[in-house]
Amino acid sequence: MIHTAYIALGSNLGDRQANLLDAIARIGGLGGVKRVSSWYETEPVEMTDQPWFVNAALELSTNLEPIALLRGLLRVEQAMGRHREIPKGPRNIDLDLLLFDNEVINTPELTLPHPEMHNRGFVLAPLAEIAPDAVHPLLRKTASTLLETLIDPAEVRRVPPSVE
Repeated sequence: MIHTAYIALGSNLGDRQANLLDAIARIGGLGGVKRVSSWYETEPVEMTDQPWFVNAALELSTNLEPIALLRGLLRVEQAMGRHREIPKGPRNIDLDLLLFDNEVINTPELTLPHPEMHNRGFVLAPLAEIAPDAVHPLLRKTASTLLETLIDPAEVRRVPPSVE
């Protein structure tokens, strides 16, 4: 069975855009990358004493089940040198599974939909760009509606792709 998953990507260390491109290529090994958003530059949330992020979102068509996909994303992070020692700290790559079909999962390993996605402009702006009609299965609102009700557009700004 083919599933549709939406994944958020972020990087605030090194060549941020190159890190996102590398991650996107590696995620392609987990299925077919269907759409990728523009890049968005955003201030860090919670731990604010760190560099700004470049964020994006992608749509993935995959035959993997949710836990297998999550584990694959964690392997991509590891292969790229991500170490999860400081929660919310600086990172060269951060991959979050946002939505998987219309599934609702709440286990110690995986929570779907992503529990904070509806509160984060840096997630919703790129997601609404590529999938404005993607529905949050608990809130029953689209990505574009969640974005409109969440943020001041100045908080998240689109940046052109470039080499840093």
